Amino acid sequence: MSTHDFVAIGLGPYNLGLACLTEPLADLDGVFLEARPDFDWHPGMLLAGTRLQTPFLADLVTLADPTSPYSFLAYLKERGRLYPFYIRESFFPLRAEYNDYCRWAAGKLSTIFFGHRVTDVRYDETTGEYTVTATVVATGETATFAARHLVLGTGTPPYLPPACRGLGGDLVHSSAYLPNRDALRAKRSVTVVGSGQSAAEIYHDLLTDQDAHGYQLTWVTRSPRFFPLEYTKLTLELTSPDYVDYFHALPEATRYRLEAEQKNLFKGINSDLINGIFDLLYERSVAGPVDTRLLTNTELTSAEYRDGQYLLGLRQVEQGRDLTLDTEGLVLATGYHYEVPDFLAGIADRFRYDSHGRFDVARNYSVDHTGRGVFLQNGGTHTHSVTSPDLGMGPYRNSWIIRELLGREPYPIEKTIAFQEFGAPAGDTP
Repeated sequence: MSTHDFVAIGLGPYNLGLACLTEPLADLDGVFLEARPDFDWHPGMLLAGTRLQTPFLADLVTLADPTSPYSFLAYLKERGRLYPFYIRESFFPLRAEYNDYCRWAAGKLSTIFFGHRVTDVRYDETTGEYTVTATVVATGETATFAARHLVLGTGTPPYLPPACRGLGGDLVHSSAYLPNRDALRAKRSVTVVGSGQSAAEIYHDLLTDQDAHGYQLTWVTRSPRFFPLEYTKLTLELTSPDYVDYFHALPEATRYRLEAEQKNLFKGINSDLINGIFDLLYERSVAGPVDTRLLTNTELTSAEYRDGQYLLGLRQVEQGRDLTLDTEGLVLATGYHYEVPDFLAGIADRFRYDSHGRFDVARNYSVDHTGRGVFLQNGGTHTHSVTSPDLGMGPYRNSWIIRELLGREPYPIEKTIAFQEFGAPAGDTP
């Protein structure tokens, strides 16, 4: 068994981008292991007409290497869609289009092993190597890979509120919305719980079809209003190397406070979608009251499933009032939350943790005690701020990881791009 420079586990857009950027590097040998049979990015939310919240330049590679053959523009050219995209005059690709682009890129790479479910990782102190064990899903056979480094890209699994764990019934997380949409349409009432883009897209989709199916529709969010995604240009400078440097150097308590406060910077709703929902409600109201409710400042406190219905306990936070809601269908657009994969249990002592029990992610994206052995994709909003889940910062992070792996910088890394200063200049304190 040969030893690779690195094994990357999981294949979302970030590790796929790493695969694209490392493919042409003759002096860097890595493999990518993915349990699924092929690439598929949030297939349960590939609703017709929905688009990315980031422009096409935030593809897998361009912001690290604009000349890469794996760019979104190269994909459009090969598909014969470059001129239509140009005429469309929108920077924002359709979500289904982005997924197809990623599948196109994955199909060109020789380093990806689909259908390999990682089950265990060990470290040999004598050789300084990691051994990654995987099950070949199609055959049940075992495959092993050795490497000097690991890159963790397993993503963030769906998050269920504590009140809904083990609840029973046929509740749906937004990640599985499309396969369950027909069943939801057949119910007498449907409730969507959540505050971000996915909740808004699902509510709009169900509202669009409401007249044809006749269900009562409710949207519950604990946010005080339907927050639009902040997309002004100076705000976008928070997705910059400058802000990562500033944020990472802050005290841990401050970073955690900011993590909670900044969710609307990457979990807000497209303003055109908010307006589209209002316009649709207004259009429907011409014929009379619309059978829907939008409840803000309202958090889910309890849930019970019985006789084919969910009884939701809710609390209007600002008023301090409790209420209940019965619903047949329940969609939880409650986001995702990083969890350390079980297969890392055998090397748990090699990782750094903060006082909250989460990975203490170094500025160079490493999470192990050596500072350059194991690297984390995403999962670092508490250390790297809103840049962690931002697609446009994926190539930047991968440029860092590649530099750490190689000891050289094949893709020049921007050090400062912001016009604003995030911290007090050195030497200005009295």
